[in-house]
Amino acid sequence: MRIGVFLPAAGFPGMDPGEVLGAAVRAAVAAERAGFDDVWIAEHHFMTYGMCPSAVTLAGYVLGRTDRVTVGTAVSVLSTCHPVALAEQAAILDRVSAGRFRLGVGRGGPWVDLEVFGTGLDRYEHGFEESLDLLLAALGRERVSGEGERFRFREVTMVPRPARPVLPVVAATSAGTVRLAAARGLPMLLGMHIGDADKAAMVRAYAAAASPGRHASGTADPLDADGPPAVAGHPAQTDAPAVGHMAAGVAYVADTTREAVGALRESLPRWLGPGLAGYRPVDGRAYVPKDPVEYARLLCRLHPVGSPEHCADTMLATIERTGVRHLVLLVEGAGDPALTCRNIARLGAEVLPRVRAHA
Repeated sequence: MRIGVFLPAAGFPGMDPGEVLGAAVRAAVAAERAGFDDVWIAEHHFMTYGMCPSAVTLAGYVLGRTDRVTVGTAVSVLSTCHPVALAEQAAILDRVSAGRFRLGVGRGGPWVDLEVFGTGLDRYEHGFEESLDLLLAALGRERVSGEGERFRFREVTMVPRPARPVLPVVAATSAGTVRLAAARGLPMLLGMHIGDADKAAMVRAYAAAASPGRHASGTADPLDADGPPAVAGHPAQTDAPAVGHMAAGVAYVADTTREAVGALRESLPRWLGPGLAGYRPVDGRAYVPKDPVEYARLLCRLHPVGSPEHCADTMLATIERTGVRHLVLLVEGAGDPALTCRNIARLGAEVLPRVRAHA
């Protein structure tokens, strides 16, 4: 059982980017103090939905400010970076943090980022599998070369290499990504935009698609295991541990559920409205953002937003319904750094012990 915080570095109206990033760092330190197991940092470009354009960079800083928690990226976008460069960055953070860094990757979206960074729409639409396999090879092998359609280069030596194989988590929002993660034996990060029934369906689909002989129950976390499962670029293991999926959600605790829901239904649309509107397609396709008021209502209904008892019961229900025992919680929803730290402290003192006692 693991419970972490998820920090998109949410840009609420009127907040300076430096203030937002500083608040995210303070929230990460507060999460360690409150007893959370890990901290996950999101990556977004050219928008206020998330003001961190490099999750690896901020993760490195947070690792230097903490002592115990695992710090991960949720996620580094493979469609706009070179997989070998990302593997090098992950190896550095793995070495200097004594193994506290965790890499999460995703395909991203058809956004203007692809134009700015020159990777193009084809890389997003058709290149994720090749990018992921090259990343795995660069993380797991001493020498690596590019022999695919989009990456072609002579063999090079990976220096440094991680102290132990790094097993990335993959953000999964489509059936194709579920199948790819299953084929590679990689855990999934399931988004906060879907409920327990949809998460459970994705876990079942993953198990059905998993390669023969690879255990994929979703009940254990690779961080607690002695070695990685056999994936491309890593040595095969005869007793590979189960894949540990992660489920994202929103969490906010108050004295009563009515108070918590009221607070987030007031604050979240102030962030979601301009934030979601910041997504710009790279081509002429239409994009209609979610309605921020309705999305806020959905998030409050699906996730642990309420009294301490309600929050704990909601988290336990998610664990039971999905089989996922690693939860990562967005804690910045109130839109105020002081309230975020208070929320983290109350979750740590009043909710996490209840969950851990019954999970």
